[in-house]
Amino acid sequence: MGRGNLKHNYRLGREWIESSPEEKDLGVLIDKKLNMSRQCAHAAQKANRVLGCIKNSVTSRSREGILPLYSTLVRPHLDYCIQLWGPQYETDMELLEQVQRRP
Repeated sequence: MGRGNLKHNYRLGREWIESSPEEKDLGVLIDKKLNMSRQCAHAAQKANRVLGCIKNSVTSRSREGILPLYSTLVRPHLDYCIQLWGPQYETDMELLEQVQRRP
């Protein structure tokens, strides 16, 4: 990282360690340009999966039944480390808002 980085190659024992296009630290995906769009996509994908499970397993569609499930099961995927990886681009924000608007 940073200006003047020589991008050294490293090895572990006899095995050379390859560089990675992105890294996951504390559950947050960051690429080499410090872009976190993949984190937004990953969070939206997880939240959509949970919403699908709720939709398939809960028969009552009342607000009183769905709201606690949403708050407990879906919201944490969208809020995890948001202070760190807050959406940088409008497309990322739109992606997360689509999950929130999903019926």
